[in-house]
Amino acid sequence: MEISNSKYKIMMPIKKFISLSIILFVIGLLGIVFNRKSIIATLMAIEIMLLAVNLNFIAASILLDSMYGQIFSLFVITVAAAESAIGLSILVAYARTRGNINIDEMCLLKA
Repeated sequence: MEISNSKYKIMMPIKKFISLSIILFVIGLLGIVFNRKSIIATLMAIEIMLLAVNLNFIAASILLDSMYGQIFSLFVITVAAAESAIGLSILVAYARTRGNINIDEMCLLKA
C-alpha cells in the first residue's frame, strides 16, 4: 500500500514510514534503557519516541485521507513541549540546590 497525495503527486510506500518510525522508537527506547547517568539524554530519548509516534499519526492520516492524525500529532507536540519545559525547569532547580544532575545521586526527589 502506498501513501499518495494527489495534490503534490508524492508516492511513497507506507512500509518506509512505519519502518522509520519503528527505528526511531527503538533508538529512543534504547536511550532510556542504557542511559543511567544523564537525565538530559533520557529526556531527549523520550522526545525521539514521541517523534516516532507523531510520524505514525501523520502517515496514517495521509493514508486514510483524514486530518485527525495530523491534529492529534499537534496535541502530542504540545504535550512534548510542555514536558520538556517542565522537565528542564525541574532540572535547573535541582542543579541549583544540589550542584549536579547525576541520576544516581538523585535521592532528594524520593518520597
